[in-house]
Amino acid sequence: KIPEESSIISFNEANLENWDEPMKETLKKWREGTGKSGKKFSSRYIGSMVGDVHRTLLYGGVFGYPADTKNPSGKLRLLYEGAPMSFIMEQAGGIATTGTQRVMEIAPEAVHQRVPIVMGSKNDVEEVLEAYADWKK
Repeated sequence: KIPEESSIISFNEANLENWDEPMKETLKKWREGTGKSGKKFSSRYIGSMVGDVHRTLLYGGVFGYPADTKNPSGKLRLLYEGAPMSFIMEQAGGIATTGTQRVMEIAPEAVHQRVPIVMGSKNDVEEVLEAYADWKK
């Protein structure tokens, strides 16, 4: 079972300036220690989804490859990256989302369809969901 919260983030932060505001703000708060948990998060990014998600499952935290201005639909493929890892994450007690919807509820429209992904510890990913919900208001 994945820990409900942690202080590890796993994102390609080189793309940070191209992300949506809710994702940028949440990551900034985590790095500064001003997020909901009050913990200062550390960054651990391997660059391999399987490796990063495996570590996230073991120690908690958040793995993400959000949409950006270059890849507005995200970069990871729904059918053979997003959905399988989301299934595993949810079975372990975590959450997997695009920021606005549950990955496992997306009906595929194309074999190579891409989606933004944020998955990991329940409490940490809920903070991302809240940021997106507030942004839409």
